[in-house]
Amino acid sequence: MRQTVLGVFVGLILAGVGVFWWQGRAQVEELAPPPPEPEEAAPLPEELPIADPADLEGPEPPEASALTREEKRFFRYDRDRDRIITRNEMLSTRSDAFRKLDVDGNNLLTFEEWAVATVNRFEGADADGDDRLTPAEFATTAPKRAAPKPACKC
Repeated sequence: MRQTVLGVFVGLILAGVGVFWWQGRAQVEELAPPPPEPEEAAPLPEELPIADPADLEGPEPPEASALTREEKRFFRYDRDRDRIITRNEMLSTRSDAFRKLDVDGNNLLTFEEWAVATVNRFEGADADGDDRLTPAEFATTAPKRAAPKPACKC
């Protein structure tokens, strides 16, 4: 019974909001200026203006900002550029790595999913297959750094 009364009450509120929105929209359209008529359009010039480029001076080119390494790292996390990093912005950089580990896609990382990924990583690094990692084999498990972008090929 209580749910029915609540449903009717919410329905009336939504209907009232819809009516006010509809009336407000109609009033705005009523006061809008009429569209311009085709005769009022400005005629196109017959000739193009002539200018000597030697006399013209363009705007100053923008200067690159000198961001420090820490500021660049900060802005990688600050997605909306409000100079504040929220919890969601901080965690968003890890979501791709989490999705790779979450094989079944249920947004829960089980021990089995983590263990399979870890075993696969270990087996990929164990080149000689003796179930032991030498320092050289272990070095292959380090995260790969992105290669620097090549300079302009002008």
